[in-house]
Amino acid sequence: MRIGIGYDSHRFAAGDGIMIGGVHVPFHYGVSAHSDGDVLLHALCDALLGALALGDIGQHFSDQDPQYAGVSSLMLLQQVLVKMKQQQYRLVNMDAVVICEAPKLQPHIETMRCCIAQALEVELQQISVKATTNEKMGFIGREEGLAAQVVVMLESEFG
Repeated sequence: MRIGIGYDSHRFAAGDGIMIGGVHVPFHYGVSAHSDGDVLLHALCDALLGALALGDIGQHFSDQDPQYAGVSSLMLLQQVLVKMKQQQYRLVNMDAVVICEAPKLQPHIETMRCCIAQALEVELQQISVKATTNEKMGFIGREEGLAAQVVVMLESEFG
């Protein structure tokens, strides 16, 4: 068994929505990011890479590399899944929390769970996504950005 933790945050910028968990969430802002800025999938990639002792998302998908400009974070997650399979691990479960004052995420949570489960080729009950606020404190509380934390458990395919 292996456990990994991931964290990501992005500041809001001009735009008409944000990607969270592979789902476009309508909002009066976008995010400032090199890729699509999906904090949930970035934190998930970091958690998986950490559990595999393969470093972090920036080592594999540099924000200095033009090939990742505007790229879908689902594509990054699929590449991390390939690395996980190469090391012969599979996901036991994922638990995530997205922290933001706005937009309200509850209407999108099930779609996010489905999207992540499909991308990782696992059952829906293995994926947990929650949302919370920061009680108006800090950059998140001032609605300057959002963040996500993810914990994963992996097991060897050899049991």
